[in-house]
This record gives sequence, C-alpha cells and structure tokens, in this order.
Amino acid sequence: MHPGSPWFFDPFVLPFSIGVLWLFIAIVWKWSKWFAGLPREDKALIRHNFFTARTFRAIKEAFLECLIHRKIWKTNPMLGFMHMSLALGWFLLIVVGKLETSAYIRDAVNPPHVHVFFRYFFPEEPAAYIRHFNYALLMDCLLIFVLCGVALAWGKRLYSRMMGMKRTTRHTPFDRIALTTLWLIFPLRYLAESITCGVHDSGSFFTGGTGDLLASVLPGGVLSAMEYPAWWAYSIVLGLFFVAMPYSRYMHIFTEIPLIFLRAYKVKSKPEGSTFDNFQIQACSRCGICLDPCPIAADLDINNIQPAYFLRDRRYGHLTAQVADTCLMCGRCAQACPVGIDQATLRLSSRVAFARQSSFYEAPRYEFLASTADRSEGTGRVGYFAGCMTQLTPSITRAMEKIFAAARVDVWWADKNGGVCCGRPMRLSGNLPAAERMERYNTELFRKHGITTLVTGCPICYKTFTQEYKELQKMGIRVLHHTQYIAELIAGGRLKTSTLAASYAYHDPCELRGIYSEPRYVLSHVATLTNAESHEKDRVHCCGGSLANLTLDTAAQKKIGTTVVHNLLATGAETIVTSCPQCKKSLQLSAGNDQVHVVDIAEVVARAV
Repeated sequence: MHPGSPWFFDPFVLPFSIGVLWLFIAIVWKWSKWFAGLPREDKALIRHNFFTARTFRAIKEAFLECLIHRKIWKTNPMLGFMHMSLALGWFLLIVVGKLETSAYIRDAVNPPHVHVFFRYFFPEEPAAYIRHFNYALLMDCLLIFVLCGVALAWGKRLYSRMMGMKRTTRHTPFDRIALTTLWLIFPLRYLAESITCGVHDSGSFFTGGTGDLLASVLPGGVLSAMEYPAWWAYSIVLGLFFVAMPYSRYMHIFTEIPLIFLRAYKVKSKPEGSTFDNFQIQACSRCGICLDPCPIAADLDINNIQPAYFLRDRRYGHLTAQVADTCLMCGRCAQACPVGIDQATLRLSSRVAFARQSSFYEAPRYEFLASTADRSEGTGRVGYFAGCMTQLTPSITRAMEKIFAAARVDVWWADKNGGVCCGRPMRLSGNLPAAERMERYNTELFRKHGITTLVTGCPICYKTFTQEYKELQKMGIRVLHHTQYIAELIAGGRLKTSTLAASYAYHDPCELRGIYSEPRYVLSHVATLTNAESHEKDRVHCCGGSLANLTLDTAAQKKIGTTVVHNLLATGAETIVTSCPQCKKSLQLSAGNDQVHVVDIAEVVARAV
C-alpha cells in the first residue's frame, strides 16, 4: 500500500485483527446481556448515580486496581509489581504506541495493527522525528518493564513460594492457551523488533542493541529471512490470546472495570441471584491469593472449593452442591481478594439455586411460626436475644443475667424460655423462605414489646439482625453484640469490675469481623490479655464450627479448631476467651481435654463483677 496512506497492511496482521474483532464482539455481547438482565432497581441505581461524583471515584479506583493493582501491592509487593508491570506496562505500550504512530504519519485515524506492528511498517525513523521526541527509547523502556513482569510470572509458576504463595490455581484448557500465549507475546515482540532493528540498523538501546548483536553473529541473509516469520509469530500469539480471553480467566481484564463502576453505583449481589453476579464471577482472575488463607485448604488439604474454583465452576456451569456447601464463610478469602468479590453472597445464591431443587424448600413444617406462643419475659426497653447456640451454652446467659443485674438494667428476655431462631442457619442452607418467615416472626415480636436496644450473645444472630432484618433500623432499634454493650456499660461507669488474676488469649469470631476494639477494651478492665498479634483480628483462623459449613464432619471441624487452640496457647495464656457460643464449643472440643479452659467474654466479666 502507498506509504502515505494510514491503512498499512500485510497478511501477517490478520491473526491479530481477527482476534481483536472476536474479543470486541464477545465483550459487547456479554456486557449487553448482563446489563439488560439487571433488576429494575439496579438499573435505577445506575441512572441515579451515573452523573455524580461516584463516577469519578470509580474511574480513580479502576486506574488504581486494574492498572496499578494497589491491593495486591499491599498483600505482596513483588506480586503487585508483577501484575502492575504486565497491566500498566501493556496499557502504556498501547497509548505511547498510538501517539508514536499518529505523530509519525500525522494522522490520528489508523487501524490498531499499525501501532502494534509499528516497527515493521516503519523500521527506520528520520532524524527530525527522533529530535522531536525519541519514542523508540520510551517504547524500549516500557518493553523492558513488561518483560520483567513476564519473567516474574514464569518464576511464580515454577516456584510460587518466591511470591509468598504456597498454592497456585489449576487452569482450564482455555486458561492454558491464554496463559501460554500471554507469556510469549512480549518475548516475541522483543525478538521481532530486534530482528527488524538489526536488519535496518535502527532502534533504541534495547531492541536496537539486541539487533546489532544479532547482526554481528548472524549472516545478513539469515537475519533478513527471520524477520517476516518473527512478525507472523508475534501476530499469531496475540490473536490466539484475544480469541481465548473471553473463555479464560483473563476475561477479568475487561470485566473488573464495569464491576468497579456498578459497585460505586451501589449495585450489589442478592441471595436470589441476578445478572450482576456475572460481572463478579468473571472479574475473578484466579490469581490464587484466596487459596492460602482458607482454613479448609491449610488444615484439611481440600483444594477444590476455594473461591478461585467455586467461581470457575459456577462460570462454566460445572458447580456441584459439594463445592457450594463446603465453606466456612469465615471471610478470610474475601478479605484477601484484591478484586473485592462478594464471595459469601455468591455462594449463598448458589446454595439457594440448589435448595430450590429440594423438597425441603418452603417446607410446610415452618408454618407453625404463625401460631408460636410469645414466651418472652420482662418489660425493659433493652432486649436480650440469646439465640440457639447461646441457649445450648446456658453459662453465657447466666453470666449476662449477673452483668445486667450488676448494672441495674431492666431487661426484656426474648427467648429465655424458648423462642424462634434468628433464621441464619436456614439462610446459609439456601432456604430463604424459611429464613424470611423466622425474620418476620422475630421482627413483630420486637415491635410488640417496644424495645429500643437489642443485645445478643451470639455473633451469628448479631450479623443476621444487622444485615438481614431491614425493619429493625426503620423501627429505630439499636442492635449490639454483648461485647459492645458490656463495653458501653464499663465506659459509662454503670458496671464496676475488679481485675482477675489470670491471663487470657482472645479469639475473634469470624462472624464478628470488624468488632475488634470493644472486646479488648472489656478484657483490659478485667484481666491480662496476652499478645496473639499474628493470629487475631482479620488474621484470625476460623474455629471450624461455622454454621455455614454444610458438609464437613466433626473430625474435620476439630482439626481446624486445633490450629486455633495451638496458636492461642502458644502466647502463654492460661485460658482462651472468645465471644461466640459456637466458637466456645468448637474450641473446647478441639482442645480435647479439660486442662485447656475456653470461656466466653461474658463469663470472664461476670467473675469480675
């Protein structure tokens, strides 16, 4: 084609061009289908928030997370650099390459293949062009930047512990195609550009220097013969990568961006599921960061149920109930996930889908709730909801009775003589109608007795009341876990305590994630708290007894809990204290003997009153 035309063409650009077209069609098709399927209320949120500051904040987050990979940097700087060099480096190669092409041919309108294969079409740069701006130097620097990331990716695959990872993800066939071609793209670009620079005695320090080296060791005819096949190879691997991308984990590159914007517009996953889930599922890069934090992987060596595999199986329609149900929902994977995928709700919606196929879904046996007698007692405006697990651990309720009495609090006891479950076990099993019936019953009970503050001794109930009972907020009812309420009593001078001559190690319940200061404030007033810094707060290991687990047997749960007991006793503490009845029972079971004492924080405070 005439060199003055911007539409430079050679047959070797076809694989690349076909791949780009295929990828573009796939993205438009997927996004259109997913956006069209969003619930009406989600579309309204998008319309309402689009022309607001949320859009600008989303743009900033997209840059920081999709190109810089800020969260991965915080987790592991070397891993963060690897991801950033590949993402940001490739992005800058495209941008600078486009500027270079437009400046050289003085036409902003040109097909993508021109700047991708710029060195082939323009092997020699005029001196005036170089004086204007040395794009070749900048492009060589960016290519080195990207190749550093490729080298680290090779190293990570060969020895993942180099990146601080014990486990890496297993790939699907399309993942392998995309991964292999990704690993080859930039080395082949480097080779093709270097050969061209060697043939034409051009280029900057990196590709030009390599070209000079090749020209010095290879006969001129051989180097010239290698040039065209090298560009064909580069085009082919690019085309294969783009064709495989929509069916591989690398679809996350183009899916995380709309996910960030949708989250900024307050769109969320729902237990019953929606097409928004597709954005989350395909935004997972299967980077493997979620694998090591999982207690099931660490203690039980079960390595097929973690989010990387759960989301993979759900994306490709291979999800089984076993994978969906085998999870503690402790939140450690979600905490580690650099994309911020709502793992718990996605897993719950999968359980709902499986539960709907069961005869137990909306089973008539829950109709008794409509006629359940009110067994509560007391007239106080402060209500105490023990919950099922606390009912099975009566020493906690007795401790709270003593604390309320010492603080002279008039209490309404919601379920002291029996009551209705908060509904979380049924929700976690996927039976939403049963859970919602329980929620309606308890909500009306609280409304009937006019309470203003609801205290619960169970983190499971606390999480349910704060997240699922939407009416409580409208009714103006404060929901507090008993650690929060006791902390308020002590801080307000209403509860006087002494200091016990004992040392405790505190276990943070998974369901109480984020509530870290209150229990430590309480314990600091009544006992000596040992330092468990590497095994507390957001680094805490699940006790193993989570109600979210629907498949693991007692032996497996005990094995997970043994890790917690070992870590906490290693601090030199005499007693393990927690603030969850389920954790208390699980850790005592895992301890395996009566020499190790596990108590609830309410019991510790009651002794000090």
